[in-house]
Amino acid sequence: MIDPAKYIQHNLAAADGLKGFGELLAALPKGSAKVNTVRVFQDGDFVFAHSSYDFIGPKIGFDIFRFEDGKIVEHWDNLQETSGPNPSGHTMVDGPTGAKDLDKTVVNKTVVSGFVDDILVNGRMEKLAGYFDGDNYVQHNPQIGDGLTGLGAALKAMADAGISMKYEKVHQVLGKGDFVLTVSEGTFADKPTSFYDLFRVQNGKIAEHWDTIQPIPAKSEWKNQNGKF
Repeated sequence: MIDPAKYIQHNLAAADGLKGFGELLAALPKGSAKVNTVRVFQDGDFVFAHSSYDFIGPKIGFDIFRFEDGKIVEHWDNLQETSGPNPSGHTMVDGPTGAKDLDKTVVNKTVVSGFVDDILVNGRMEKLAGYFDGDNYVQHNPQIGDGLTGLGAALKAMADAGISMKYEKVHQVLGKGDFVLTVSEGTFADKPTSFYDLFRVQNGKIAEHWDTIQPIPAKSEWKNQNGKF
């Protein structure tokens, strides 16, 4: 499944290549590594998956694999400790799992790209309501409740606590039907951070959101030099 001659690793806790992947697994306590993949989608040469893990404790993660000639040649991921349920009772992984509206992939990727650029990167909050169907918005972030009201309350609480969140650059936008994943770089509480956001789009509006937020370690701690993105 993995091409040992080409495998490029972007998980900064693992050394490059197949050897590094093996060393990472070998370092785990015997029988402790468990994974349950909840949803998985393909976009061209890329496959992206949303899973719950037990790797030295429960975590939620997104994995992206790039394929060449049927073999994995590159891997990115983003992991966050499992938390929740959120104020609306949703977990970090529940909700729809199968892609619909397969003929709308390109359109839905455009909608999500616009939202991330307008709102998350550039803070054009006057455009926020246009991306949603009123307050009909299902949220899976463990700290935030449903709807724009829940989002607004969470952002206010962060601001009151002096916690800043800034998206600076979008590195990847992958989609299948009504599901679109964005990979972004920025800061959370002034620390370098990787943001993976999965959106479900319905009738041209953002209807549901899952995410993982992971700090990016200092370069001196990286096990490979390929970078997070």
